[in-house]
Amino acid sequence: MRNIAEQALAETQAAEVQDIRAYLAEQENKTLLRFLTCGSVDDGKSTLIGRLLYDTKLIFEDQLAALERDSRKHGTAGEDIDFALLVDGLEAEREQGITIDVAYRFFSTSKRKFIVADTPGHEQYTRNMATGASTADLAIVLVDARQGMLVQTRRHSIIASLLGIRHIVLAVNKIDLVGFDQTVFERIAADYKAFAGNLGFESIVPIPMSARYGDNVTRVSEHMPWYDGPVLLQHLETVDAQPSAENRPFRFPVQYVLRPNLDFRGFAGTIASGTIAEGDPVVVAKSGKPSRVKRIVTYDGDLKQAVEGQAVTIMLEDEIEVSRGNMLVAPDARPQVADQFQAKIIWFNEHALLPGRSYLLRTETDQVNSTITELKYRINVNSFAHEAAKSLELNEVGVCNISVQSPIAFDPFGENRTTGAFVLIDRLTNATVGAGMITHSLRRAANIHWQALDVTKHSRAEQKHQKPAVLWFTGLSGSGKSTIANLLEKKLHVSGRHTYILDGDNVRHGLNRDLGFTEEDRVENIRRVGEVARLMADAGLIVLVSFISPFRAERRMARELMEEGEFIEVFVDTPFEECVKRDPKGLYARALKGEIKNFTGVDSPYEPPEQADIHLQTVGRSPEEMVDYLEDWLRERGYC
Repeated sequence: MRNIAEQALAETQAAEVQDIRAYLAEQENKTLLRFLTCGSVDDGKSTLIGRLLYDTKLIFEDQLAALERDSRKHGTAGEDIDFALLVDGLEAEREQGITIDVAYRFFSTSKRKFIVADTPGHEQYTRNMATGASTADLAIVLVDARQGMLVQTRRHSIIASLLGIRHIVLAVNKIDLVGFDQTVFERIAADYKAFAGNLGFESIVPIPMSARYGDNVTRVSEHMPWYDGPVLLQHLETVDAQPSAENRPFRFPVQYVLRPNLDFRGFAGTIASGTIAEGDPVVVAKSGKPSRVKRIVTYDGDLKQAVEGQAVTIMLEDEIEVSRGNMLVAPDARPQVADQFQAKIIWFNEHALLPGRSYLLRTETDQVNSTITELKYRINVNSFAHEAAKSLELNEVGVCNISVQSPIAFDPFGENRTTGAFVLIDRLTNATVGAGMITHSLRRAANIHWQALDVTKHSRAEQKHQKPAVLWFTGLSGSGKSTIANLLEKKLHVSGRHTYILDGDNVRHGLNRDLGFTEEDRVENIRRVGEVARLMADAGLIVLVSFISPFRAERRMARELMEEGEFIEVFVDTPFEECVKRDPKGLYARALKGEIKNFTGVDSPYEPPEQADIHLQTVGRSPEEMVDYLEDWLRERGYC
């Protein structure tokens, strides 16, 4: 009897294992659709996802009990279950009845697997919507039937278009609150198609629905006999929204180099597009050096072939240099490599994007210093019109030219969403301030090369018996910058040194006469002066730059133009009250009366240096004392 029982148990366990394997095989063979819900505040995005999960029976009994309990506490659906609470997991979301963060949910039907991103509708959290859209194949744009299209409807649709989404479901929600009116639905659908006609979507499928009650979500609604299109789930199960990996060239961004021993050198990463097999030829994107694939290594063993989305380690037949930030690519379909390109940018920060300001640009694996060289235009989210602009404010979208410190390898975003995307990072706060999509390289950049010159900076400076330097005097108006710089130059000139002063007021009479005092113009003012100072340092001069230069980011940008040790930041630290008291040009009096706008220290900020090379506290010290200190400082370090 015992043997029979053991045999029966073994057969049961074997059957269970077989069932599990069959289930896993079935899941592996299903296609995956990534989609997001977006639109304006309170259009029902979270409720729709909750309804999908409920109707597809993907909520466990304990989850359902918790949902019923939470609905009584936080719900907004009366006695009914508030399905939005399934994805609004943050306490702040439940208390306010809004979505703040991006919530991802996985579910599966008999035909397909899904990953859905529930994104916030509030304008304040537009960056989170862009995060959800960056990996989606399809977007469900919800519109409240009572409200029609709103600004966020348009903004989210434009962002979806920019981020490469080509399939849209226009979910005209809460149709029950307008009496299931066909006219309302058709008017909203027509308005949306007219707006989105130039956004490049391959398909726009309008569906009237009530997410709260499930009409046309997973079942045909008996309240709308006039609608003969698909219900939402049916469309999601059948839409062909994923591009074929076979048609896209091989791209393998190198994330890191593995060298556990002398016999193994592999390049780890995730295949961004295409396929690769043992023996296939590859090229290093930036250098153009060729090789062949020797092995494709994974944790579970070597592979003969790997495809898009797989994380692998590739070994090459040749010992060639491939570092993080580079790509292995198909020899017959290489990406572009350039240090200047055009891109569309979505701005996420409360401080505006300013041309001329320096940001860190981070791609899938690379990171370089970058500058917005030109803001070509802003995109109006209501009309899609191209508007002239000097800056991009929070949540605005624009087209810019960008210059990076060293060339990067990329594909246009429309061809490859992985290798054509980037984010911009604020250099001081390390915050993500913008997301970008590269459209094309600026071909003119390929025609410009550094000309080798026989007379070098070193030889020019050696002839003058000095080291080139840029002393950057920064401080409030009236702090004494120009006085100290002028006295220092006189003293250096008497001792036979070769110098030049760039003074803020003097430069604005010529080189920068076209610039005003807005934040954008101040950035451009410093950019130009920094470039001139760099050229003068290249001539072997000691350059004294006397500018308020109120922003740390621009002073950092100027520093990075120079060689190591060449830029010397001198903080002329005079309290605001003392500057107002001195007021040598009468500017503070006028600014405090409101006669001068954008005056530093009054209605425009000054960001003092955090770690200046030289800190001059002027109160109680004469200009001559400080000049003596500066001359001694320069002499001790071999500048003069």
